[in-house]
Amino acid sequence: MAMPGGGGRRRRPMADINVTPMVDVMLVLLIIFMVTSPMMTSGVNVDLPKTDARPVNADTKPITVSIKADGTLFLGDNPVSPEDIVAQLKAAANNDQTHRIFVRGDAHIDYGRVMQVMGQITAGGFTHVALLAQQPASAGH
Repeated sequence: MAMPGGGGRRRRPMADINVTPMVDVMLVLLIIFMVTSPMMTSGVNVDLPKTDARPVNADTKPITVSIKADGTLFLGDNPVSPEDIVAQLKAAANNDQTHRIFVRGDAHIDYGRVMQVMGQITAGGFTHVALLAQQPASAGH
């Protein structure tokens, strides 16, 4: 029995890949990622205090300025008034403006207060002022 209109031949499946739809999908994905990636990199808007902090110098033993939760200042272990902090730092550093100064602030103190003290120290001429923080217990090996 002969099949109508075609004889006894079967059609083979098409072995070629049609690339056009794949290219269309890839271009659409590229455009989507180009549009959304700038939105993913934006962070939280924070009004940061302004200061002139510089990188830390590792040549000398640092001087530590501590700010307790009630706002009192300490130069090493000695209490100091906010007005005298720069004069006492200059005396402790032998007028070396590049001496390292570490500022330690209590975890419950206002961040702006810590930056105010750092700004006061840098305004006094010191160029190597840094913040200290305690490492979490899980970070130690």
